[in-house]
Amino acid sequence: MIENLTGEVHRPGRIEVVCGSMFSGKTEELIRRLRRAKFARQRVEIYKPAIDKRYSEEEVVSHDSNAIMSTPIDSSAQILLLSSDIDVVGIDEAQFFDDGLVDVCNELANRGVRVIVAGLDMDYKGVPFGPIPALCAIADDVQKVHAICVKCGALAYVSHRKVHGDKRVMLGEMQEYEPLCRDCYIKALNNSK
Repeated sequence: MIENLTGEVHRPGRIEVVCGSMFSGKTEELIRRLRRAKFARQRVEIYKPAIDKRYSEEEVVSHDSNAIMSTPIDSSAQILLLSSDIDVVGIDEAQFFDDGLVDVCNELANRGVRVIVAGLDMDYKGVPFGPIPALCAIADDVQKVHAICVKCGALAYVSHRKVHGDKRVMLGEMQEYEPLCRDCYIKALNNSK
């Protein structure tokens, strides 16, 4: 918080995006930032898409099993309804939300709220995913994190889907997806033809 000469307090709002492939530590970083905000006695609310029940219905859980309580929601508009008198809003798996999430994050930041968003920047085909590209464009800070390619050890580029299916959204883990660098991803695509 910043106090001006008249003694009024102003909270500078901002949008922070943590993006990358699966298994890159996005949720881990989100949880770390939210725990620090709680430690600083800030009022924190965390949201996740209701469809993501992989580890827990109510917690945001990283692949390393770190967890923090959250509120599962069906649409981005619910975030505004549930976030009055909050200092920090965390949003996990943002790629699964509707495009209205961009306006929601902007409105919260304009109100003085720190908004921390984590999500996949690309789908399994290497195509920009959901509202993440637009959020990156309006964010005050973007951190792209990388997994390690399971084939060669380079920095991963994409979450390669190992199972068949054309649906863009398929919740999964290591059985369904693997992080691959660009070269290994191209080789995997060529081998599947």
